[in-house]
Amino acid sequence: MAYRVCFVCMGNICRSPTASVVMRSMLADAGLDEVVEVSSAGTGSWHVGEPADARAAAALARRGYDAGGHKARQFSARWFDEFDLVVAVDAATAGELKRLARTQHRDRVRLLREFDPLCRAASGADLDVPDPYYGGPQGFDDVLDMVERACSGLLDELRDGGIG
Repeated sequence: MAYRVCFVCMGNICRSPTASVVMRSMLADAGLDEVVEVSSAGTGSWHVGEPADARAAAALARRGYDAGGHKARQFSARWFDEFDLVVAVDAATAGELKRLARTQHRDRVRLLREFDPLCRAASGADLDVPDPYYGGPQGFDDVLDMVERACSGLLDELRDGGIG
């Protein structure tokens, strides 16, 4: 049975789909795409069914990733039974997820940037991935930089944990 990871942000059109696309690509490159399944969701319902934000998709495409086929969906509390790891992009999202989770599932919620080697090295580092939605294109590139570093660290942790 595959190890299952879900990335979560607010609307599931910017940060969490970016993370899922990047993580899937890294897993495929590492030959682990058969043993780790990745998906994404949002805590809110306002974008359900929509594709990734065009600016997020463009930032991904500039680096050779494909966000095509993404459809936003809302995270459900029952999904804690289905996912081994639920990765929040910021503290507010993590708090919301922990409120949804039964006590035994709260430790499945982690912040994405906990896996970022730069954040691990910097005591007191801000672990939030900022929401680029209301800003310009550079914000999406900055988010992608953070996501790539953090997903690389997550990949290392998955390998160290015996996955693959």
